[in-house]
Amino acid sequence: MDRYAVIGNPIAHSKSPQIHAAFASQSGQQMQYEALLAPDDGFVDAVRKFRAEGGRGMNVTVPFKLEACALADRRSARAEAAGAVNTLAFDADGIFGDNTDGAGLVRDLSAHWGCRLRGQRILLLGAGGATRGVLQPLLGCAPALLMIANRTAGRAHELRAQFTPMAGCAVFAAGGFGDLRGERFDLVIN
Repeated sequence: MDRYAVIGNPIAHSKSPQIHAAFASQSGQQMQYEALLAPDDGFVDAVRKFRAEGGRGMNVTVPFKLEACALADRRSARAEAAGAVNTLAFDADGIFGDNTDGAGLVRDLSAHWGCRLRGQRILLLGAGGATRGVLQPLLGCAPALLMIANRTAGRAHELRAQFTPMAGCAVFAAGGFGDLRGERFDLVIN
């Protein structure tokens, strides 16, 4: 039986084990999917132990997406662009890291919710690993404005500087929450 997990800290709230169990049942796949709590300073050890015990891959969540990127031996182009990884696959060549956050978000907003992203004013709250993963795909949708707002404005400005070369929007801005006064947005993503 294939063994997979989601790893994070905290992790007890995750619905991933139930979701993946339902998917496996519907698709006739024999797999085990569990939630793993890794200590804040023990992510790499937890991943190596899981792999050594026969694990085939993991989803990575808060606060380990940047560490997962550094741990991966190989990374997809979108993981390289994001500088963050939310999916690890283990094979004979080592650890492959990918970032599906942005592609999944854009597809969900467009296909399932009917949101038009092109030409829209979008506010993105936060400047962590998930934000890194969604920036390139959102910018690729050519919004009129993409604003990153974060509690620490400096982190938002750093992301803006890093991702500006990928900007397909008229305005790509960053700041703190206080910079949002009086602004109007068509879509807010937290």
